[in-house]
Amino acid sequence: MRGKMRTYLVTGGAGFIGSNYIHYMFRKYGDDIRIINVDALTYAGNPENLKSVENRENYTFIKADICDKEAVEKVFAQNDIDRVVHFAAESHVDRSIRNPEVFVQTNVLGTAVMLNCARAAWEREDGSYPEGKRFLHVSTDEVYGSLEKEGEYFYETTPYAPRSPYSASKAGSDMLVKAYMDTYRFPANITNCSNNYGPYQFPEKLIPLIINNALQGKKLPVYGDGKNVRDWLYVEDHAKAIDMVQEKGRLFQTYNIGGHNEKQNIEIVNIIIETLQEMLSEDDPRKALVSKELITYVEDRKGHDRRYAIAPDKIRSEIGWEPETMFAEGIRKTIAWYFANEEWMRNVTSGEYQKYYEEMYR
Repeated sequence: MRGKMRTYLVTGGAGFIGSNYIHYMFRKYGDDIRIINVDALTYAGNPENLKSVENRENYTFIKADICDKEAVEKVFAQNDIDRVVHFAAESHVDRSIRNPEVFVQTNVLGTAVMLNCARAAWEREDGSYPEGKRFLHVSTDEVYGSLEKEGEYFYETTPYAPRSPYSASKAGSDMLVKAYMDTYRFPANITNCSNNYGPYQFPEKLIPLIINNALQGKKLPVYGDGKNVRDWLYVEDHAKAIDMVQEKGRLFQTYNIGGHNEKQNIEIVNIIIETLQEMLSEDDPRKALVSKELITYVEDRKGHDRRYAIAPDKIRSEIGWEPETMFAEGIRKTIAWYFANEEWMRNVTSGEYQKYYEEMYR
């Protein structure tokens, strides 16, 4: 990379996908880029996720809320930001059912603050933008609603039909970004991804929850009949896709990022149990705790979408990205990471999370 060092502003970079993206970018570009991570460090933002990069000279952490306009303006005023990668969001459906207003605040109003601050910093007097400035809004396949028929897929042209407060708030933020692209020709892209899994995922989500509980011989809660289908994407594949969209994507476009790994929730649970039994050594006392008898069906989530499945045809044909990690490989890598980072899991599952977990799944 020549000339000025490119500066990335990453929001929510201490969260699951954001921290994996930062690790990926430093692995790929090393000292050729600078990353400024703005994160409010709510329950899902964990500074431990970035311990290995915190002493890099080209990494800066700023504790701030994306809804705080003054704080975000200050970041833009003090730095020549080239790229914004906007992860920061409340993302857990169960929490959105309990506290929808928090999701509207962060996901919709926070995105409006980010868009306004970037536009104020970048827009020239004639309404144009310098070449190379880009805003990438990271969203979800949940904005498309639920697929009822086998063989149907979400495309970029699929009408929005969100069914939970979480997906409605993400749909609202997507629409804001679309409006800025149309109204101001603001240089942005939107990506809608399927369910991510991998290292650093907060254990309220299905895969780390099942891994953590199974290793302790605790019940494995499965909503409804367990036959809800999700398309699973290994988080490092997602990080690569985001980088490729910023490098090669056409401005003002939306790109769907899917994993080609459709599985029922109960399948996921069974695969995790089988993989844990295979990977645990015979003399590990936890091996005796891991059992399919731990599976416990709980009352279904309100408005639980039946099936999500993304067709990543556009990103493949235009940019050349496709998922590289099949689920059997990805789940082994994920479990191996949790084995190697037991202290991380202990730290995040103490205190507040434990209280929340008891309330959600009792």
